[in-house]
Amino acid sequence: MLITTSIIIISVVFYIFFKVKYFRTKAPIEKKWISTKGNIAIGVFLVAFGLNQLRFPTNVSVAVGFTFIFLGGANIYFGYKAYKYYLPLAIEEAKA
Repeated sequence: MLITTSIIIISVVFYIFFKVKYFRTKAPIEKKWISTKGNIAIGVFLVAFGLNQLRFPTNVSVAVGFTFIFLGGANIYFGYKAYKYYLPLAIEEAKA
């Protein structure tokens, strides 16, 4: 209970941090790279929220929990793939 609540709060704080950083950045590739980190943070939030829903097993909460876990896992997976793609491009852009 305390662990999932802490993960939920921390991931929301990271998501807000990355969104603010996204709007302050001018470089286009770096913006996409920061956006992928925000996607990973919101994915962690969704997974933690879905796990938190499974604590009180009713039909609706189990369906919502598994849906959030699936969507959060997809956000983490595709966000990580995009992160790996944009990282060398962002480093190259920063050097230029």
